[in-house]
Amino acid sequence: MPDLLYVQTSGIDTPERLYSPFILAQTARAMGIDATVYFLGAGITVLKKGNAEKIKIGEFPSLKDVMDQAVKAGVKLMVCEQSCQLISLDKGDFIPQAEIVGAATLNDLVLDADGTMWF
Repeated sequence: MPDLLYVQTSGIDTPERLYSPFILAQTARAMGIDATVYFLGAGITVLKKGNAEKIKIGEFPSLKDVMDQAVKAGVKLMVCEQSCQLISLDKGDFIPQAEIVGAATLNDLVLDADGTMWF
């Protein structure tokens, strides 16, 4: 099965950049493509408990609703452990669907993916 990787580096301070990886990853799943969103740098703030509920742009549903739909479709969410240390967030600060992984995981994901997009 093909595999797509979406890397989210934008954080909650740029809400207009947060919807795309979830929508694209959910679309990939509907097309029968494995999809992972990897959160790096400020991007990890998106998965901090309570943050996604605060983000809603225009007529779109809240970011939490979009994120929940993506997870339900089978999209995997991974958080860079080193970014957690950089921003001083603990593993318990994130939504339960977020898997905390090391930096080497991103390298492996990029090498294994059939395509990678950065946000």
